[in-house]
Amino acid sequence: MDELVQLFIKSMKLSAGLNTRRIFEAWDQASGASRYTLRRYFRDGKLYVTLSSSMVRNQLGFQKEALKDRINEILRGDELFVKDDPLVNHVEELILK
Repeated sequence: MDELVQLFIKSMKLSAGLNTRRIFEAWDQASGASRYTLRRYFRDGKLYVTLSSSMVRNQLGFQKEALKDRINEILRGDELFVKDDPLVNHVEELILK
């Protein structure tokens, strides 16, 4: 069944949008700052996050590498995340605004 779901996602070309959504959910889970998150944008391996609180942004800024690693760890364990998608893959850089 898992293989059928993966084949359906690939054949309908849904993997880029689904992967982006899963990255945003992984951000919320890893950071715990979903209530302060105004916007999220993912492009070319970079996750851009706009936060409403400068204090939260400053605190998360010290943890950027750990957050990036935790997000990618969550994505590796996610069965719905298509790992070989050429457009949207793992987070290479985290940019906080």
